[in-house]
Amino acid sequence: MTRFYIFLILSCLSLSSFAQSESKPTPVKLVLSGALEFGGDEVAEVLFTNGDSQSVNAGQGGSLFAGAQVHIPSLNQVFLRGTVGFKYVTTAAENVNIRMTRVPVLLTAHYLITDAIHIGGGLVMHTGIKFKADGLGADIPFDAAFGPRIEAGYKGLALTYTAQNYVSEDGDEYAANAFGISYTFTIPK
Repeated sequence: MTRFYIFLILSCLSLSSFAQSESKPTPVKLVLSGALEFGGDEVAEVLFTNGDSQSVNAGQGGSLFAGAQVHIPSLNQVFLRGTVGFKYVTTAAENVNIRMTRVPVLLTAHYLITDAIHIGGGLVMHTGIKFKADGLGADIPFDAAFGPRIEAGYKGLALTYTAQNYVSEDGDEYAANAFGISYTFTIPK
């Protein structure tokens, strides 16, 4: 699976060799992005010795992404984006590392309404989905999950919604639907 991600990133980045002229801006850009997402069903509840508790939800987490963005020369207001990232959520526990991790792959198309406002949609795949209880309970591996993603943004800032279901290897299903906020920047700008 790692080879697939490397192939995807290199394929997107190699598209820059098809630029037609030095005077035009490059149609391919490096994308770096971060996101915070909230939502989804409770996968586990952590109880603390002081009586407090904290839920670990399937859609919750912070993400970092890298990938490529390709502007379609004949469609000036349209661009495609492909990214691979790492999504992570943990708890406030100080003596154990309870966490949920996944590797999201996003493929989206975007339409520029103005130079600053865009809307987009596409598909997201989460692989390597794991809940780790750090010895306090059972670890839960999940199958890969696919779903739609939509977003609306102003410059690099966007509001996002992803709809997915995670299915554990035992067959338990968790809604991983998530609302989020992301910030993306491209190189070159």
